[in-house]
Amino acid sequence: MRPRLALIAWLVLVWVTLWGDLSIGNVLAGLAAALAVTWLLPLPMLDPGIRIRPVALVRFLLWFGWDMVVSTARVVMWVFLPGPPPTHLVRVELRTSSESMIVMIMTALANVPGSLVVEAYVQERCLMLHILGLPGDAAEEVRANVAALESRIVAAFGTRRDREEFG
Repeated sequence: MRPRLALIAWLVLVWVTLWGDLSIGNVLAGLAAALAVTWLLPLPMLDPGIRIRPVALVRFLLWFGWDMVVSTARVVMWVFLPGPPPTHLVRVELRTSSESMIVMIMTALANVPGSLVVEAYVQERCLMLHILGLPGDAAEEVRANVAALESRIVAAFGTRRDREEFG
């Protein structure tokens, strides 16, 4: 019942905002509209498969922030160096089978400068990444970094089943 009350309050707020006038009539009309919408068009209960663990979340955010700083510095360095930067296509195997966790991993990788998810093979649990700016044969380093990212994301957001996949 509590989520439904929050939804009704949100719909009333949207109604009043759209009309642009905070009056008793608008609030009552918004309440009537919200009750009609929630009664006639009930939303199913959804479980996105994400659980937030505050300590692991802080650990992930600190590591992710540091990774963004280092990656940004690496990309900026290659902007000023003559010649093209080294690039790699690396296939990375994932341990998780959760689509929610895979999407979060892909989002984190896409937000780090110098890395891009080119293709995702969800059934095979692997990603194809384009990596910019790592010299030499960087495939094993990239795989190790993605494995660390994956374990931090699963620790911070994974369900019990997701965490059990990691042993």
